[in-house]
Amino acid sequence: MAGSAPYARYNVAIVRDLADSLAGQALRMNKDQGQSVDMEKARQEHKHYTDTLRSIDGLQLVELSGDSSLPDCVFVEDAAVVCGDTALLTRPGAPSRRAEVNSVKQALQQLNFNIVEMKDETATLDGGDVLFTGREFFVGLSSRTNQRGAQILADVFKDYVVIPVDVTGTLHLKTFCTMAGPDLIAIGSSVEAQKTLKEMLKLTTYNYTTLILPDDEAANCVYLNSPEKGHILLHRTAKEFPESAKRFKSLTNYTLIPVSNTELAKVDGSLTCCSILLNKGA
Repeated sequence: MAGSAPYARYNVAIVRDLADSLAGQALRMNKDQGQSVDMEKARQEHKHYTDTLRSIDGLQLVELSGDSSLPDCVFVEDAAVVCGDTALLTRPGAPSRRAEVNSVKQALQQLNFNIVEMKDETATLDGGDVLFTGREFFVGLSSRTNQRGAQILADVFKDYVVIPVDVTGTLHLKTFCTMAGPDLIAIGSSVEAQKTLKEMLKLTTYNYTTLILPDDEAANCVYLNSPEKGHILLHRTAKEFPESAKRFKSLTNYTLIPVSNTELAKVDGSLTCCSILLNKGA
């Protein structure tokens, strides 16, 4: 499994439509936010996101239908962790989200992945807390993911070291920390984000470089390594986060694609949340 393909050389993206119930029933970390989701705009933004993925040469989209009984179902990332030819179906920390795994399971079965199900009822794991660097896994211990969930992930992906790190002040590890390229960690500048980064760098044996962004939300970006175009990065727009957008421009030899996420952000959604990127046949 290890080293079977270049880092982030994806050829399949699983995405899911928004549920009609999202605006009124999706979970929110801060229930007192009071920001209403504009569903028409949310659908437009999500269409741009999926169209952008579809436009990337060599990337096939698997599109799942939304389900009004599952308001958060658009956030497919949380339902599975895929590495090599193995897919670990998670046990989301929010009980209302656990049925979301079923449709993702069917899609992964049709793609002929080896499926492992997390059945331990003491375990919780959201995919948004799992950061695969190409060398190892960092797993955020958050309100949605616990130590037992991290341990099961380590048991499944034995070729890689799994490093649990504490996450506070945000929903998931990847809310303020993602990979922006090979060995390049994009991270927010808040006290909480920098505390987690310090722990990550202390526990790893690898030398990562960091791209520190003024805005935590902007640190959630989607990196792909395209055989045709090389480094591709989907990131939040200059209109949303002007200073962070300037920082992304320091990445040379990248194709930078701004993607708006104003509406799903109101229900704690980030760019990585809306897809599972994988390499079929890796």
